[in-house]
Amino acid sequence: MKPVLIIGAGPVGLTAAACLARAGIAVRLFESSPAIATDLRASTFHPPTLDMLDEFEVGAALVARGIITPRWQVRLHETHERAEFDLGVLSGETRHPYRLQCEQQNLQQLLLERLAACSHAEVLWGCTVQEAGEDADSAWLSAAGEIHQGCFLIGADGAHSLVRRCASIGFQGESYPETTLLVTTDFDFAQVLPGLSGVNYVWSEYGTFSLLRLPRVWRVSLYPDPDESPEQALSDEAIELKLQRIAPRAVRYRILDRRSYRIHQRVADTYRRGRMLLAGDAAHLNSPSGGMGMNGGIHDAFNLADKLIRVCGGEDPALLDQYVRQRRTIAVEHIIAQADRNRRRMRERDPARREHVLRDLQATAADATRARAYLLESAMIAGLRRAAAIA
Repeated sequence: MKPVLIIGAGPVGLTAAACLARAGIAVRLFESSPAIATDLRASTFHPPTLDMLDEFEVGAALVARGIITPRWQVRLHETHERAEFDLGVLSGETRHPYRLQCEQQNLQQLLLERLAACSHAEVLWGCTVQEAGEDADSAWLSAAGEIHQGCFLIGADGAHSLVRRCASIGFQGESYPETTLLVTTDFDFAQVLPGLSGVNYVWSEYGTFSLLRLPRVWRVSLYPDPDESPEQALSDEAIELKLQRIAPRAVRYRILDRRSYRIHQRVADTYRRGRMLLAGDAAHLNSPSGGMGMNGGIHDAFNLADKLIRVCGGEDPALLDQYVRQRRTIAVEHIIAQADRNRRRMRERDPARREHVLRDLQATAADATRARAYLLESAMIAGLRRAAAIA
């Protein structure tokens, strides 16, 4: 049988490749970059994602490389009041009742090690795909002057997906007006901010920011001041000012990395056009608030791989339409909708409204039944159960 072709060696493409290769299906993965990217990317793994990764024995190794974070908070910076959610209430629903804070490249490295042990899996680095398409009995792509044929083609090639474009699939949605600044520093904010957890979404008099603890650094999400351009906001002095607002110090912060990006909420019109399929950012984009983008893409990969394994085993290719119904529905009704709610909540500037929202969150966290329902949704478990029920 021809291999399954995959474009994109991020967490989504590598997960799909690992699932297929584990089932004995040949895969050929194409990545335009020469190696795994190590810049600022996703770093939150939700409980059901870790449960899935246990299936091919990388979950424990990933956990060992990250920080287990059983609690997360929404905070008022000036008073340090907070609503804290304890994922321990989900201990009967998942083997991993916590968030794992760990840079995505750690998962990519572990998956590559799994694929290296499979003689029927091939990863081509520094190989840019120029075109892709399908015919009656195969999918194909062209790269480095060569045509590669496969039984199916998975586009895990990100927001600017070539596969989506070549399949003439629309990508509807919007771009939010704000620019997000992502900064890492080795300063330990937990030393000076009372009761800080490993994941914190914070309102302040200057707007909003988030603090996420990783094994060796803290990752800080910031926003330009009203009178700043994104370029100005990334300057040393502008970043220093914003960090000093969070935790005043007599010495300057050491900034290890920085970048800016715009937030998009978009979903592909369909995830399938014949033998060409989409997953991850190629299929849906959402606000990073809540850490659902990479996780949703990994969930896509597991679902799609399961369907492809069955189709390659002789089942009706129409089974792949169920992948579209299941995962696109969840992207629209759960992932994008929830990420948008998270963003709108943290963009609130009115002090009275912030106080009202915080009190409601505190009441939810204090009520075991409400907290469980809230965390099943925010931890992406409810969405996966909803998808599984879609015929």
